[in-house]
Amino acid sequence: MMIGKAGEPVTSICTADASSIEVRGRDLCNDLMGQKSFTAFFFLLVTGHDPDPEQLFFLDTLLIAIAEHGLTPTAQAARMTLAADPNSLQGAVAAGILGCGTVVLGTAQLCGDMLSEAREQVEKGGDPDAVVRSIATEVRARGGKIPGFGHPIHHPVDPRSERILALADERGVSGIHVDLLRRLRPAVAEAWGKPMPLNVSGPIAAVLLDLKFPPAMIKAIPLLARTAGLLGHLAEEQERPIGFLMAHHAEKAISYKRED
Repeated sequence: MMIGKAGEPVTSICTADASSIEVRGRDLCNDLMGQKSFTAFFFLLVTGHDPDPEQLFFLDTLLIAIAEHGLTPTAQAARMTLAADPNSLQGAVAAGILGCGTVVLGTAQLCGDMLSEAREQVEKGGDPDAVVRSIATEVRARGGKIPGFGHPIHHPVDPRSERILALADERGVSGIHVDLLRRLRPAVAEAWGKPMPLNVSGPIAAVLLDLKFPPAMIKAIPLLARTAGLLGHLAEEQERPIGFLMAHHAEKAISYKRED
């Protein structure tokens, strides 16, 4: 029994025979290996075409921007998993990536969805400032969190955000999504009654959208980037293990409370 609507039984990603491998219409060995960077190859895999120079530059920049941020929950999960099973590198990476959600790492996708919605309203004739003010007010009224704003460490500004926006301006790629993100800053401050730092997820989403990256794949950037970061932590964990130490301190930090 088939569940759901069946799609066309084809793939345009890859095929292979005894003597060759073809990826997106290119010969892997002759057209891609030794010819392209991994970042350019990733863009080709996701979109089906080569990145232009600005797309390649900012994809590299954004991947670096979010690859590493210290002993985050994702890094801790990965390290403790490797401590429990030193032979399961893939399991440890998976443990960390599974923590990519609406609070940690996944907010770039939420921000992209929000900016896309705002752009659609503007394209229908809405005033940009009124549109972003309405979005911020509505989120605040229902007690939600505005994606792309707020950070527990970086305040009043997230230095990564400022660098990305400066580069986008400098290289002339800032478009409607970057503009809407900037307009959100005062709108969010007004709705929350205080300024909130623009975190790195906001510029990642805005720049990717302005560079015509597939909107539904924005989350792929933090996923790919953090995979690299986790592998760095796991390489260190193999040499200087702290996974069990973190687990020990976590147990010590939490008190048992008996409920009557």
